[in-house]
Amino acid sequence: MSPDSRRHRGAHPADRRLFAEDQLPALREAVSDLSWLLGRGYAMNSALKLVGDRLSLTERQRLAVSRAACSDRQRDFRRGNCVPLESVRGEHLAIDGFNLLITIEAALSGGVLVVCRDACVRDLSGVHGSYRSVLETERAIRLAGEVLEEFAPASAAWLLDAPISNSGRLAGKIAEVARAHEWPWSARTVNNPDAEISTSAGIAISSDSVILDRASRWTNFGYYLITRHLPDSWIVDLRV
Repeated sequence: MSPDSRRHRGAHPADRRLFAEDQLPALREAVSDLSWLLGRGYAMNSALKLVGDRLSLTERQRLAVSRAACSDRQRDFRRGNCVPLESVRGEHLAIDGFNLLITIEAALSGGVLVVCRDACVRDLSGVHGSYRSVLETERAIRLAGEVLEEFAPASAAWLLDAPISNSGRLAGKIAEVARAHEWPWSARTVNNPDAEISTSAGIAISSDSVILDRASRWTNFGYYLITRHLPDSWIVDLRV
């Protein structure tokens, strides 16, 4: 069943076994090896196959490893452009809407989250061309707003992928919640949010590698929200 057709964005039935404590040494070894290969110019797919086959990882474990890994150069670039959350006061934010909300939904649903080499928290979900709200969606929007409000940004533009079905409906729901709380947000669909967020003059909120490898300023809002406000989330630390 597609993740988008479920009422929650929680754990896969096999996740308790695949991400149990006794699996973590092999997963961290895989992240280390994959990151080394990426730093030497190997393509992600071929490098992941090489590492995954050697350590006999399942597809879901390989997904986690691929999200956790990055080259040293990527890690250092992202760290250098990451600004503290306190810096967003009075600033304009460009929010990667699906990226942020799906991570929060997964946390609220008991899904596994991975702490990655660049210190971002990433989920193992995907929208696969379509998005369907789950029971936790509205709570996720509200929680994001309540936490953002603590840091008093001047505005927040939520950008959603227009080609993904139901993106317009989600933009409407975000705008509705913002109006109800008088939050200075806008929400709209665009054809290429990655490009718009990456080149925005504002501060980006995303854990998308494509965005973080291009953005001049971003803040690790997802990590802060999950670790400070949802501390009981299922977090697997794969940093090496």
